[in-house]
Amino acid sequence: MVVDIHTHNALTQAQTIDTVGIHPWHAVECDIRTIEVAAMGVDAIGEIGLDFACDVPHERQIEVFRAQLAIAERLKKPVILHCVRAFEEVMKILSDYHLPVVIFHGFIGSKEQAQRAVAEGYYLSFGERTFRSPKTIEAMRSTPLSHLFVESDESTTPIEEIYARIAELRGISTTELTAITEENFSRIFNS
Repeated sequence: MVVDIHTHNALTQAQTIDTVGIHPWHAVECDIRTIEVAAMGVDAIGEIGLDFACDVPHERQIEVFRAQLAIAERLKKPVILHCVRAFEEVMKILSDYHLPVVIFHGFIGSKEQAQRAVAEGYYLSFGERTFRSPKTIEAMRSTPLSHLFVESDESTTPIEEIYARIAELRGISTTELTAITEENFSRIFNS
């Protein structure tokens, strides 16, 4: 079955996960206490992280991000990250926690950033936005398949089409890419 590691499409037929988290855009008006209880009944904490392109004060985003990472660490839950113009800060903060799994959703960054994240054992997820940036395509191509996921996020493009494009860029079949992401998914969420 096709895995869509991060989607906003409630009607998808793909394998997905249940998450709860406070997005950095909502860090000002949030109540972190609601996450702790809700987190017990989900697969992962997310989408959480930092977005230094939005108007929410960086200090508040960092405070909320750290609080949610502490919850994920305590509950031994994977985290799904939102990271915009904050890669260095996110990597620095992550080093303070012992998390079972970290997945950068919608990874947009350089090959070097991708390699640094993978060197820490983190996973990278790529979607339709990947195709807009030669730099991100190169990052996707350099990511070991054992640390790669595919996502639709907010795109209306069917996940199968995104898989086909990524597989073509990687020089493998869609069937092979699907099997690999299923293995990655099972390793994390079915163990």
